[in-house]
Amino acid sequence: MKNVALIGCAHIHTPGFIGTLKKRDDIKVAAVWDHDVERGNRRAVELDAPFIADLNQILSDNSISSVVIASETNMHEELVLAATAQKKNLFVEKPLGMGAKDSSVILKAITDAGVIFQTGYFNRSSPVHIFIKDHIAKGSFGKVTRIRHTNCHSGALGGWFDTEWRWMANPTIAGVGAFGDLGTHSLDIMLWMMGNEEVISATGNLDTAIARYEGCDEYGEAMLKFINGAIGTIAAGWVDVANPCNLIVNGTKGAAWVSDKGLHFKSELVENADGGVVTELPDSLPGAFDLYLDAINGIQNLPLVTALEAAIRGSVMEAIYIGAKSNSWVTPVKL
Repeated sequence: MKNVALIGCAHIHTPGFIGTLKKRDDIKVAAVWDHDVERGNRRAVELDAPFIADLNQILSDNSISSVVIASETNMHEELVLAATAQKKNLFVEKPLGMGAKDSSVILKAITDAGVIFQTGYFNRSSPVHIFIKDHIAKGSFGKVTRIRHTNCHSGALGGWFDTEWRWMANPTIAGVGAFGDLGTHSLDIMLWMMGNEEVISATGNLDTAIARYEGCDEYGEAMLKFINGAIGTIAAGWVDVANPCNLIVNGTKGAAWVSDKGLHFKSELVENADGGVVTELPDSLPGAFDLYLDAINGIQNLPLVTALEAAIRGSVMEAIYIGAKSNSWVTPVKL
């Protein structure tokens, strides 16, 4: 059984992490810390674990091999540097950092420490996404010309961020607003599907619909130019009542799209790929957090997100926000 510590309990996914941790018989939560003592104590009670106010006490405990960082984004750099100094394995909730600068520092710390790393890009476990990534790699689409992914919900309409999660609607703490919060998942899937092809330029258009959270974008669209000539578009926001078609891939030899009936796939290079619904899909993978817990328990060769991948997503997202503000195309900082 591996001892882990929950370092920061601020993220809206924290209840989900707690639920997963409580179900695992190969994991023991040995300590909980948060700069908000009331919040940390409350989560510690849920986990039947001690709340320890001294973070150094937790990180210097050699019996704790791994940590889960679910703090506010602007604390990631500080917490990652402290944890990697003690060679702790890391799950860091997305986004990795506020932008390219701190993401680069975090990346170096993780790389130098040589620890296991994972972040919360759970969409990679989807059979639909696995299927399309595989066929892009096989060349079934010919030259991919356009790829579009959307990730939307009605969080602002429903007031999801009014109380405990209010910091997530403050870009000075979260690093992003609604577009970046959900769009980072679309960005990750797009880059992952494209074999991590370099994004050479990015821009965006962000706005508000109801202006529920002052200073926070509520929806947006981004456009990416890949080094191989493909064009990517991302839509994301907290003011959508539906997300009916979240994926489209176009190429010179094929296309794929998702409708309410499922994944459609057409390719001149694949037998029986006539645009109908795909009935045989790969198995789904465990979620991103479960994959991390499996990895720290010694399971090898798991498809974890690399620290470099996570840092690149932060750099590209920062370029999108700068492009939206300046009404221009922006080259992401290379990491």
